[in-house]
Amino acid sequence: MSYFPAYIDLNSKKILIVGGGNIALEKLEKLLDFSQDITILATKIDKQIYSLAKSYNLNTIEKSYQVGDIDGFDIVIVATDTIDLHKAIYSESRGKGILVNSVDDTRYCDFIFPSYIKRGDLIISFSTSGASPAFAKHIKRYFQNIIPPETEDFLKKMKSLRETLPKGKERMREFDKMAKEFIDKAFKNR
Repeated sequence: MSYFPAYIDLNSKKILIVGGGNIALEKLEKLLDFSQDITILATKIDKQIYSLAKSYNLNTIEKSYQVGDIDGFDIVIVATDTIDLHKAIYSESRGKGILVNSVDDTRYCDFIFPSYIKRGDLIISFSTSGASPAFAKHIKRYFQNIIPPETEDFLKKMKSLRETLPKGKERMREFDKMAKEFIDKAFKNR
């Protein structure tokens, strides 16, 4: 079965990453686009992760995972190569309202990380529901090259107008017209 595509506001969510190696670093880099309330817990934490933690004022805990370490978190990313730990953390999270992502093991996932493009407020994600992350990565690269560079500025303008113009059908028609004109102009020569 496929995963439902949902965008989650991480502003009020506490995130725990269990693991301190390359896989944890990859997930941390993605999460930093959306949140800075992140704690990293691992017996050994990579120098690059420490550097990012210092830059973004993140918490780091250097120790082995113990039952109860997920308490108080909303989201847990298990980025280790220990399948038993993935299974144990996933089982522990059941009934606690904690979403879990076990890297490279969808059996122990409530959600997966899509490959995505972020240009300001525009976020386009690509997922194969775990079937082929490599395919998602390459199709993302294709689309990344065709998104007009001025997209971010256009969306800033639209956001500003949304905050000032009164709601209603006229505003909806005007925004639809502006979006269509932007897309038509931006993709005319592509």
